[in-house]
Amino acid sequence: MSDIVGISDGTFAVIGLIFGLIDMGANHCPNEGCLARNEVPGYTSVSIGETYFQEAHQGEELYFRRDTKLAFGPFQNIYGASISNDGEFWVGAGHAWTQPYFDRRAYIQLHAMTGLYAKGDGVDLGGPIEFRSGIEVGYQARNGLRMGLGFDHRSNAGLYSDNPGLETIHFRVSIPTR
Repeated sequence: MSDIVGISDGTFAVIGLIFGLIDMGANHCPNEGCLARNEVPGYTSVSIGETYFQEAHQGEELYFRRDTKLAFGPFQNIYGASISNDGEFWVGAGHAWTQPYFDRRAYIQLHAMTGLYAKGDGVDLGGPIEFRSGIEVGYQARNGLRMGLGFDHRSNAGLYSDNPGLETIHFRVSIPTR
């Protein structure tokens, strides 16, 4: 756990941006335009996971997310909300970059979102504005159903004097929406 936590402080957001920009330059700019509006497959997802605060198990989290059909270049619009068994609540929006592999049966997805956080009886993350970034690796069935394992990190990126992070390791099921 500590190896993942050590690279989670926004690293996935930066990696997603870098790969997304490379993808944009190679596949979107020459064709329809770098950040041209385009339609991609949409998904409605639910995940369950374990949260960790300073490498100690904190609790469980239920997370709903919508990957919309709208993308700008390779960056798909997403939004979501999560709640933990301690009453921690987070809601936010942002973008995902998804790369399929092995004849589109496997995928890797990086995402970055900005949101609002309420600690409930959980941990104090320093303030109400919290950024959520992460990585998911998964399998896509022939009917489009996705199942993936992911890791998310939430923190305030130094907006407040105290900037601890909350991590989630989760299993997500994503149902394609037409």
